[in-house]
Amino acid sequence: MSHEDAGARPERILELSARLNAVAGERIGEIAAVNRAAKMLAVNAQVVAARSGEAGRSFLVVAEEFKRISEQIDEVAGALNKQVRADLTELSVIGGSILSHLRGQRLADLALNAIEIIDRNLYERTCDVRWWATDSAVVDCAADPNAARADHASKRLKVILDAYTVYLDLWIADRNGVVIANGRPDRYAVRGQSVREAAWFRDAMATASGDDFAVADIERVSALADAPVATYATAIREGGRANGAVIGALGVHFDWKSQAQTVVDGVRLTPEEKTRTRVLLLDQKRRVLASSDGKGLLTETFPLDVSGGDMGSYAREGRTVGYALTPGYETYRGLGWYGCLVQEAAI
Repeated sequence: MSHEDAGARPERILELSARLNAVAGERIGEIAAVNRAAKMLAVNAQVVAARSGEAGRSFLVVAEEFKRISEQIDEVAGALNKQVRADLTELSVIGGSILSHLRGQRLADLALNAIEIIDRNLYERTCDVRWWATDSAVVDCAADPNAARADHASKRLKVILDAYTVYLDLWIADRNGVVIANGRPDRYAVRGQSVREAAWFRDAMATASGDDFAVADIERVSALADAPVATYATAIREGGRANGAVIGALGVHFDWKSQAQTVVDGVRLTPEEKTRTRVLLLDQKRRVLASSDGKGLLTETFPLDVSGGDMGSYAREGRTVGYALTPGYETYRGLGWYGCLVQEAAI
């Protein structure tokens, strides 16, 4: 059974509760109206009986009994109205609670799905960088960075970029942190620039073996037209061997904005839900890494409450928030990121 099917049941409960409440109120009102008319008849009968003297005495007894029965009907109708409305109110509360829980669970499930897609995507980036760092053109360029080898390496990197369209550029840096080749020199003139102070370069040079990699936080890189990128890196080693001496570093710059936007835009929401739901990817500091409304990228910090654990939901100020912590994928443990959906209440 889908989440939509499961959610339909409590919604149906609320719908029926509202309908029964209206019908009960209407019918009880009708009983009261009929009973008021009966009371008036009883009063009129009493008046007529009183005017008839001895001849109307027996009729007066009947009129008074009729009045007493009408008062009992009032009491029964009042008790029924009170009990029915109380039960229907409780039913509405229960149905609303169930619906809120199911909606929250669905949002959390969608948040988990979104962050899992990112994890799988970024896991592939860790594989790419470790593989390409062993390419002979890359290794030869780092070992002896002359012009011919740098040009050959650039051409090799361009072939890779043409096949892997998720990257903005690939950079080879020597052991001193100077970029000696890149895959798109016509677009990004970075050859000769220093990346010595870049976190990805320092971490890549410190890796223990060719099986290891480094990853930097999502950041805008001025040398890449100020685009937001996810940079994965590893050391280039002598002979392309996992235990070879470090001779440089390879940094692969993942086109974060377009790829992440595809993920948040692809979350399976109904057209109506999309108008009132914001899908977010958040880093470990709750900084917005991607948003379905295109706002807050790397500038907004979302006040996510994760007191409910690694995955959960909560309702607050007219909105429901579902979230899930990255579970990682294969050997990629993730970076403490969250998928998050913020849904405003339906009007």
